[in-house]
Amino acid sequence: MDTNYLYQEETNRIIAAFYEVYNALGYGFLEKVYQNAFYQELVRRGFQCEAQKHVEVYFKGCKVGDYFPDIIVNDSIILELKTVETLCPEHEAQLINYLRSTEIEVGLLLNFGLRPQVCRRIFTNDRKKNLCKSV
Repeated sequence: MDTNYLYQEETNRIIAAFYEVYNALGYGFLEKVYQNAFYQELVRRGFQCEAQKHVEVYFKGCKVGDYFPDIIVNDSIILELKTVETLCPEHEAQLINYLRSTEIEVGLLLNFGLRPQVCRRIFTNDRKKNLCKSV
């Protein structure tokens, strides 16, 4: 099995920062508290981050909506944060759709729930060639 992932080193460092924040704050805060702490920790570790960056979604050349990913790291990794009991398929679908609608290929779904959870997803741009993407 190939253990090399796209942006593996960066995602490993992001996951380490996630556990640092989770271990310090524990369970029970609102998502925004974790997002703010996590953002600060990522910046402290040298990442370039954007929180709630506006992304437009297009279908057949027409704008059909907007979304605001929790954090984009180094213009190459989308972070979707949750504070739920456990991750479910709908959360993963949300992350995949975020990847689908951008040129970004790597996403992390991170749950600050009762037990910390991490889900890493890759959706390469060559698989998106027939999909409508925003810039």
